Amino acid sequence: MARNESLVAMNGTQISYIGHDSKVIPDFLGDRYGRFAKRLDLSFNQLRSLAGLKVFTGLEELVVDNNLLGNDLRLPRLPSLHTLTLNKNQLTDIEALLEHLADVTPALEYLSLLGNEACPNQLVSPDKDEDDYQRYRYFVLHKLPHLKFLDTRKVTVREVMEANARGAFMKVVKPKSESVSNEPRSENNPTTYSPLPQGSRDARNHKGVFAKCRYVYYGKHSEGNRFIRNDQL
Repeated sequence: MARNESLVAMNGTQISYIGHDSKVIPDFLGDRYGRFAKRLDLSFNQLRSLAGLKVFTGLEELVVDNNLLGNDLRLPRLPSLHTLTLNKNQLTDIEALLEHLADVTPALEYLSLLGNEACPNQLVSPDKDEDDYQRYRYFVLHKLPHLKFLDTRKVTVREVMEANARGAFMKVVKPKSESVSNEPRSENNPTTYSPLPQGSRDARNHKGVFAKCRYVYYGKHSEGNRFIRNDQL
């Protein structure tokens, strides 16, 4: 126990337990820090469940990048949580995730889902383009209307208006049912590209990051059945 606790980085109410290949949240984290932790970073582990968060009742920021969280993700009710980053996990069902977050994180304002199939970013999904990503943003804002920042961008007034008017009809089609590998990532099979800012990729110096992406994509695909606004005709 003492050895595990020595791996925790603590700065006041900010707790970090990064890069330990943990499959579950260790009990000692909740026992010792759950009552006062405001920010918790569990990135670069092998977490498939966040059940251990139930004692972190006052949590305001949660960073769980680079884990193995899937569509069965369930969070306890976290009424004060305003920032959540789930970058580079195994999430594919965007609607189920957003409905769950709307129920258990009523104060959420900052959300990042980059690197998941549920987020159709053209840099990690070659068959998607900027229109797909924008539709995804409208749909997310329809489900979570209080968001101020999504992925790499601040939410704009125009996006809020579009989400209110048409967001319910802009759900991005769920990827075809191809089994997502449940095998732990290894250094022998590294990911060649990550859309995440550098600060969120380094397991030794990780931090949740909301920032502008330096890549811009202007390509279009003729895939049919796209939503077309009057001003695009």
